[in-house]
Amino acid sequence: MPKDLIIVESPAKVKTISKFLGKDYIVDASVGHVRDLPTRDLGVDEENDFAPHYEVIQGKEDVVKRLRAAAKKADTVYLAPDPDREGEAIAWHVAELLKPVNDKIRRIQFNEITARAVKEALEHAQDLNENLFDSQQARRILDRLVGYKISPILWKNVKRGISAGRVQSVALKILVEREKERRAFKADEYWPFKVLLEGGNPPPFWMDLHKLEDKAVKPGANHVSTASEAETLQQELENGAFTVDSVQEKQRKREPLPPYITSTLQQDANRRMGYSAKRTMSIAQRLYEGVELGTRGTTALITYMRTDSVRIAKEAQDAAKELILDRFGADYYPPKTRNFKTKGGAQDAHEAIRPVDVTITPESVKSFLPGEQYKLYRLVWQRFVASQMAAATFWDTTVLVSAPRTVWRAKGERLLFAGFLAAMDKAKSEDEAELPKLSEGEVLKLNELKKEQKFTQPPPRYSEASLVKTLEELGIGRPSTYAAIISTLLEREYARQEEKRFVPTELGFTVSDQLSEHFQALMDVGFTAQMETMLDDVADGKKDWKELLKNFGGDFYPTLEKARTEMGRSQQVTDIKCENCGKPMAVKFGKTGEFLGCTGFPACRTIKNFTRDEEGNIEVVDREKPEDTGVTCEKCGRPMAIKQSRRGEFLGCTGYPDCKSIVNFTRDADGNIQVVESEKPEVVGTCPDCGGELLLKKARTGSRFIACSNYPDCTYAAPFSTGVPCPNEGCDGELVEKSSRRGKLFYSCSAYPKCDYAVWNWPIKEECPKCGHPILTRKATKDKGEHIACPKKGCGYTRPIED
Repeated sequence: MPKDLIIVESPAKVKTISKFLGKDYIVDASVGHVRDLPTRDLGVDEENDFAPHYEVIQGKEDVVKRLRAAAKKADTVYLAPDPDREGEAIAWHVAELLKPVNDKIRRIQFNEITARAVKEALEHAQDLNENLFDSQQARRILDRLVGYKISPILWKNVKRGISAGRVQSVALKILVEREKERRAFKADEYWPFKVLLEGGNPPPFWMDLHKLEDKAVKPGANHVSTASEAETLQQELENGAFTVDSVQEKQRKREPLPPYITSTLQQDANRRMGYSAKRTMSIAQRLYEGVELGTRGTTALITYMRTDSVRIAKEAQDAAKELILDRFGADYYPPKTRNFKTKGGAQDAHEAIRPVDVTITPESVKSFLPGEQYKLYRLVWQRFVASQMAAATFWDTTVLVSAPRTVWRAKGERLLFAGFLAAMDKAKSEDEAELPKLSEGEVLKLNELKKEQKFTQPPPRYSEASLVKTLEELGIGRPSTYAAIISTLLEREYARQEEKRFVPTELGFTVSDQLSEHFQALMDVGFTAQMETMLDDVADGKKDWKELLKNFGGDFYPTLEKARTEMGRSQQVTDIKCENCGKPMAVKFGKTGEFLGCTGFPACRTIKNFTRDEEGNIEVVDREKPEDTGVTCEKCGRPMAIKQSRRGEFLGCTGYPDCKSIVNFTRDADGNIQVVESEKPEVVGTCPDCGGELLLKKARTGSRFIACSNYPDCTYAAPFSTGVPCPNEGCDGELVEKSSRRGKLFYSCSAYPKCDYAVWNWPIKEECPKCGHPILTRKATKDKGEHIACPKKGCGYTRPIED
């Protein structure tokens, strides 16, 4: 008897959904998109209503073949990718590929991966949403047109290989405009004052200067500007009287925030844990798809994480109410159930991000989750529970004190009732700066006066949290795109991060300025936000996607032709003269970064390296007179010179190419060069190919490997083995050291891809005394430090490391 086929996006969901569906269903995964526009050409017929040409993505042929074979045997095919535009596009393309073998295709969507939600979706299966697909298709074609048409112009005039993006370029402009504000900023000197006063009742308390000459004081406005002014005011205050003007006391309530949406989750995860938007979404994806929870099996912990709605299902509200009443008490539940209003323009198709089952507390699953998953789930759980709780109550006190030419202010706060803060572990950490009992007209004693010289600060650079918030407020991008926008800016080297803040590079400045000059509409924040609204209209069936593209092209194509002829070679011309022809040198961009090139190119090909000082001024690095490093080559005795590669500076022998010796270096606080001694490789055996010594070396990514000392004459190499046999039954491989793309070490079977067993921690050839698993691992955590642990999920066996 034929079975029904359910196709999801991710292989991780297959295991979660298969757990609670019966034998009448087969669950398989498309592993993301299966079709897209071609990579080798535009793939859009601009003369024929922008008709796209799709093809199977390279490497997905086997996936498509497997899905077709399964669909051919199935009764009905249910397409269940994520419930958003991108998911609808995946479903649409899968359907187009499967129709020739099975045309009984239905679309199902669920906001959470639970038995109830999936079975309910199957009962309410529907046709594919053509409007939603058209919206995604229009976005994809828009992005392709912008990227494929504008990028070659940038290659010609700025740097080969860079790109333009419809949304990323506007985000870059936001960073560049902020940096220009910072560069134009002129710091003002100011002198903030604080006084420690004491009344008839203890304790003494600090007050801040609130008004000067009856005008509010703050940095940049009506502040004490010079040392002499500060000295004069200090003398007046020390000889004057401090009298209480007013004491205001009132009770204040603080209401909880709504549950998370995509942007607020990214912002909080960045502020509290330092996670990037991309990392946050990756962790959330795993929590949504399902994680192994011991006896519970594979369980989804949160609802769909790409949403801008704060709506909550009634069942979830009822479950939260029951938990709050049971765990905290009736006082902690509000008089009526809380409902939050989703902002205008947001898509309300999905709920807010919340726990699938609020009774699964973070503490109950902590032992099963990696640290980052536990922290993010705890964040989501606490925010959701708090959103359904009673307000916190505070007793506020505000005191105003008058003194010569000034008014001083102090605020006190006392927590009366924790309310929702009880669910967020904030009740105890809340600041409780209580003021003593004071009365109007009371004269206070001046115990101490503090003043210090400060300077006003430029507007701060954007962090990931503040950039996501700004993009959301301006209507740039959508919840599913914020992480990709930020990643692209960093990968293209248009911006870098310093102290977790975005700093546009000179390349980013140049690209932004060129695009802003020649593509004003495309770089306009309002136009980009309006385009997002029009794409929403396509999704709602209010606008035709072809008409949208035609309207876009009406302005885009003439602007494009004009830019092709008018955009000149980007050059920051300096006042430095070329030593060969006398023409000015200009900043240019190459494979290894910035350099100075003669504006007389191609007639004159003189180039110079340069550095920038703290103010951004250019300082030439003279190649003919290299910096005296004081380091000599160990191989030939000649001096070492600073050289540049794509990955940064290094010391290279001046005898190159006869001597190719190189070493890494750092500079101390005084700028002196210090050689970074590289570890001499350990001899671990004899090469089986040539009889030379086998050396233990370290790859760039951090993992170790074995290589012959006679390289390059002998190319023998092998992964570094831990000597621990693979624990998978029937496998004769052993665990070897490898590293991920991010440089994190792990230990996987040497028989990969035949066997895919892997663990993150150093394996130990010892059977677990609790569950009998063939190996244990050496693990380190914040709470336990280094210890021995069983890697099998659900076991939980640990013990201290013995001496």
